[in-house]
Amino acid sequence: MRGRVARIEAATPPGRDRAVDALRALAILGVVVGHWLVTALVTDSGTVRGASPLTYLPHLTPVSWVFQTLAVFFLVGGQAAAGSWASARRRGVPYGPWVGGRLARLFRPVAAVLVVWALAAGVMLAAGVGEPTVRALGKLVWSPLWFLLVFAALTALTPLVARLHPLWPVVVVLHVDLVRLGLGGPGELGWINVVAGWLAPYCLGALVARGGMCGRTGGWALLLGGGAAAVALVLWAGYPAAMVGVPGGRMSNLDPPSLAAVAFGLAQCGAALLLIGPLRRVLRRPAVWAVVAVVNLSAMTVFLWHQTAMIIVTASASVLSADPLPGLHTLPDDPGWVAARLLWLPVFALALLVCRSAFRGYEQGGRRTGGGSAVVVHTSSPGRRGHTRRA
Repeated sequence: MRGRVARIEAATPPGRDRAVDALRALAILGVVVGHWLVTALVTDSGTVRGASPLTYLPHLTPVSWVFQTLAVFFLVGGQAAAGSWASARRRGVPYGPWVGGRLARLFRPVAAVLVVWALAAGVMLAAGVGEPTVRALGKLVWSPLWFLLVFAALTALTPLVARLHPLWPVVVVLHVDLVRLGLGGPGELGWINVVAGWLAPYCLGALVARGGMCGRTGGWALLLGGGAAAVALVLWAGYPAAMVGVPGGRMSNLDPPSLAAVAFGLAQCGAALLLIGPLRRVLRRPAVWAVVAVVNLSAMTVFLWHQTAMIIVTASASVLSADPLPGLHTLPDDPGWVAARLLWLPVFALALLVCRSAFRGYEQGGRRTGGGSAVVVHTSSPGRRGHTRRA
């Protein structure tokens, strides 16, 4: 292990901003753990359906505030894409090869999960599994992929939006919500927010890549201003307190992104910017940086397969146990379910590690790692010429 840590440290160029990688890793892991905590698979009359503890235990709503970290992912994505595009222009790389390379790295691992689950759905239907069950499981796996389509679109539009001030998309979300919620306008207007809502943190990241918002003043302004706005919108404008969709709720802050979700996301981005300095100091330690680097090498694989890992554990346990297991098969309607689910999280993580080992090659372009002893560190940093070093 010490040798592996040393190789990762040696493969990392001195100018790399390790804190950005740490924020990306924290954002992905936050989404993963959040999904595991607020999603349950319940057997009802022979059919498996999804359920959420937030429906039955609304006092758990603060969980959604901690683990809804997509805004931070878009912040980091905007920073990385803007820096990469600026570097490509300096080197004379045309737009086509640049965007093609970035989108290929994004969608290559997606193809693997889609193929595997298409085959799995066919096998389950042929084996007599009910269509509602197959649809519920498929939705659990495929529904989180929506954000990749938005992220891909914003990546492709980076040359156009990189210099757009993040307040402009916030103004768009404000007006869309005013029309569709305040004035009774058509709900289809919410589709505008699907892009504009995530464009705000993406443009904020591009602003950071240009050297803006680097001081602590900007971070505190975002944290306090965004947080105050989110609280005000929940208390006095009728927005839900949960920052994720809750089955049976009158509306969702996430589908499409609402003004409250955008304000809360900007507050999270402010907190992330304030953490950059402390993270840089902590990540000087080679062992800590090695963990972050390994997570980043398979971040998309972890995101794409985390629901599959939960399904595998849930299905395997139902075969091995004649009775429903607390926190796994039971209705999430009491604190005992929450306590039991926390005990299942390490099992989910173990299953996810197995999935990561099987499918991480798609994210890394089929790159061999020499029997597990080699480490590849991608060293494209905002504003710097990207390259790859191999240890």
